[in-house]
Amino acid sequence: MKKLTITIPTGRLKDEVLELLSRLLSTPLALPSRQLVIENASLPWRIILSHPKDVATYVEHGVADLGCVGKDILLERENEVYELLDLCIGKCVMVLAGPENTKIEDLLQREHLRIATKYPRFTRRYIQERGIHADIVALYGSIELAPAIGLADGIVDLVSTGRTLRENRLHVLEEIIPISTRLVANHVSIKTKTREIEEFTKALEEVICNEDCPKTGWKS
Repeated sequence: MKKLTITIPTGRLKDEVLELLSRLLSTPLALPSRQLVIENASLPWRIILSHPKDVATYVEHGVADLGCVGKDILLERENEVYELLDLCIGKCVMVLAGPENTKIEDLLQREHLRIATKYPRFTRRYIQERGIHADIVALYGSIELAPAIGLADGIVDLVSTGRTLRENRLHVLEEIIPISTRLVANHVSIKTKTREIEEFTKALEEVICNEDCPKTGWKS
C-alpha cells in the first residue's frame, strides 16, 4: 500500500491528534521534539508538523495527502480540500459577542457598526448574510480588548468556556457555528490513494469515542 503523508498542527491540538493516531497504532505515538518531518520505517505514515493555519494549505497544494485542521480555519481560508471526518476534538463555538447588557438587536442596528475579529472573511460573510453593513477590524491579538478601548462595538471569535469573555465584561450575543477539528484530504490524493485514505478514515472514525459528536464518515 502507498504510505500516506499526514500533516498535523503544532500547538494545543498536537497532543489530541497524536492521541487519536496512537489509538490507531495501539501504542503511544511519540515524535522527535525538533523534527518537523517524521518519516521512518516503523511508522505507517509520513508526518509533517505545521502551524495550525498552514495545515489546509499544505493539503490543498498536495504537500500532504491528509491534514487535521480546525473548521474555523477552513471557513476563513476556504481552501480547496475535501472534508472527510469530524475528529471531535478542539471543540468550541464561533460567536458574536458584545459588552454586558448589550442586546444583539441594539448592536446590529448601530449606524456605524464595527466588528473586531481574527476571521475577517468569515465575519464579512456572516454580516452580509444578515443584510447588515459593518466595518470589519482584523486583529491578531486579544480580540476581547477591542470593545473595552473603543476600537469595536463587538467581536466575532471562538469561545470554549466563555471565561475570557466574562473577565472582559463581554457576553455571547449569538452562537454562529460550532467548531471542531476536521480531517481533510487533497483532491488528487482522493483519486490516486483512494483505498489508503478510505481505510485510514474508517479506522480513525472507529476510535473516536465522543458519542455527542456526529461522524460524517467516508464520502465517495
